Amino acid sequence: MNKLFISILLVVGLISTNCTMQQEQQKEQVNNEETFMNPVFDGDYPDPSILVDGEDYYMVHSSFEYYPGLLIWHSTDLLNWTPVVSTLHKYVGSVWAPDLVKYNDKYYIYFPASNTNYVIWADQIEGPWSDPIELDITMIDPGHVVDENGNRYLYFSSGSYVPLSPDGLSIDGPVVHSYSGWEIPREWSIECFCMEGPKLCKRGEYYYLTVAEGGTAGPATGHMVISARSKSPLGPWENSPYNPIVRAKSNKDRWWSLGHATPFEDAYGDWWMILHGYEKDYYNMGRQTMLAPLEWTEDGWFKLPEGYTVETPTQKPKGKKSGEDFTLSDDFSGKTLNPSWRFFKEDNPDRFEIKDNSIIIKGKSDNVAGCSPMLCIPEDHSYTADVEMEIKGDAVGGIVLFYNERAFSGVLADKENVFANLRGWQFATEPNVLDRHVYLRLKNIENTVDMFYSLDGKEWTKIENSFEASAYHHNVLSGFMSLRIGLCSMGDGEVVFKNFKYTPID
Repeated sequence: MNKLFISILLVVGLISTNCTMQQEQQKEQVNNEETFMNPVFDGDYPDPSILVDGEDYYMVHSSFEYYPGLLIWHSTDLLNWTPVVSTLHKYVGSVWAPDLVKYNDKYYIYFPASNTNYVIWADQIEGPWSDPIELDITMIDPGHVVDENGNRYLYFSSGSYVPLSPDGLSIDGPVVHSYSGWEIPREWSIECFCMEGPKLCKRGEYYYLTVAEGGTAGPATGHMVISARSKSPLGPWENSPYNPIVRAKSNKDRWWSLGHATPFEDAYGDWWMILHGYEKDYYNMGRQTMLAPLEWTEDGWFKLPEGYTVETPTQKPKGKKSGEDFTLSDDFSGKTLNPSWRFFKEDNPDRFEIKDNSIIIKGKSDNVAGCSPMLCIPEDHSYTADVEMEIKGDAVGGIVLFYNERAFSGVLADKENVFANLRGWQFATEPNVLDRHVYLRLKNIENTVDMFYSLDGKEWTKIENSFEASAYHHNVLSGFMSLRIGLCSMGDGEVVFKNFKYTPID
C-alpha cells in the first residue's frame, strides 16, 4: 500500500469522522428542540391512566403499597409533568391499575385493591377527594365507559363489564362477559395469556377497547397491546388486523413488556397512546411511562406509524410547557410532605413533623423491614443520594435502597456507629465514630452501590461494604414494585432528616 493511498484513506477517515460528529450534533440539537425520546416518566410509573380535560392533561398510576397513594400529575404538553395531589390516604392494601375519568363535571378514580374495587371522587381535580367507596366486585383493572345515552359501565380484566349507577358510586347490575381477547400464537414467549388493563374510547361510529395480554412481567416479549372495536360499548368486539399494536420483539430491545396502553386524542386533534414498559438491564426501576404517536387507517383502525418503535425519536406534541421542573431533592422547607415521598404500607401524619428545614420521623420497629421507610423513585441509571441526619434517643436512621420487607440494603447510623445493612444482615462497619450527627450517601453506578458517611458533609469516607442491586425486581421478588430510595427511622427515639439531595450521574 503506497503512501499516497494511505494519506487519502486518512483524509477520508477524518472527513467521515467529522461528518459523523456533525450529524450526531445536529441530531442532538433536533432531539432537544423538535423531538423527544421515551420515557416521559423515568422510573416506576406503571399502569398509566390519562385524562384529557380541555388543554390540560392529568395522569395517575398504580401506587401499590406506597402511601399516600394515587398521585395525580398535570401537563400541558404531554412531556413535562408536575404533581398535583395525592388522592388516597386511607390504607386499603396494594393499589393496582386505576382509571381516572371526568363525567358531568366531577372527577373519579376507579381502582382495585385487596381483592375488591373502590372509587374515589372530587368536584375539583385538586380535591378534596373522598374516602374510598367499596364497589364490592372482585375483578381487577376497571375501565370506565359511557354510552350515547349517558349509561355508565366498568370493564374489567376478564373482558366483562358491569353497569354503574348514574352517580358512578355503586354497581347497578350483574357481571356480563363481552370480550375474550386476541389469540396469542403459541410459539411466542409469554408469561401467561392474562388479559388485563381494559381502556375504552370512542371515535366516529366505533368504540375502541384496548387491553394488555401476555403477562405484565416474565419474558421481554410477553406483555403486548391489543385492540378491538364495536359499534356498541357492550360488544360484540372485532379484533384489529394490526394486533399486536405494540410488542417487544426480543430481549435485545431496549424496552420490554410493553403494554397497558390508553389511546387518546390530544387537545389539538392528534392521537397518541400512553403505555408502560421495563427497561433492559434496569428492570429494578419498574415500569416506566411512554408516549407513542398513533395514526388511523382509512377503514378505521389505529396503529403505530410505519417503522416506528418506542425507541424512535418522536415529534413533540403541540402545547407549551407549564409549571416548574420536578426535582427529587428536598430541603424540607415547606409545611407539607413533598409529593415525591411515600411511606411503605402506611399513611400516618402523626409519625412525622416538618419544621425548621427538616423532617422528624419517629422510630418504628427495630429493623428496616418493619420501619415503613419514606421512599422516593430514582429517575436515573446512576446517581448519588445524600442526607443529613441527627439521632434523637436510641433511634437508628439511614438511607437504603428498598424493594420490600425482604429485599433492601443500605447504610445506617445510631448515636455512635455507622452500620452496613446487606439484604437484612446489619453490622457496625465504622464503630464509635459519631456523636449523634452524620451525613450518609448512596452512590449507585448502574446497579453497583457504594456507601459513604461524612461528619461535615464535605469530606466523605467510603465504608468497606458495597452491594449489587440489579436483582431487586418483580421477576425475582414478585409484588410489581421497584427499587426506591428510602429514609429509615427505627428504634426508640426520632431521626431528624435534613438536606436530601439527589444528583444524577451521566
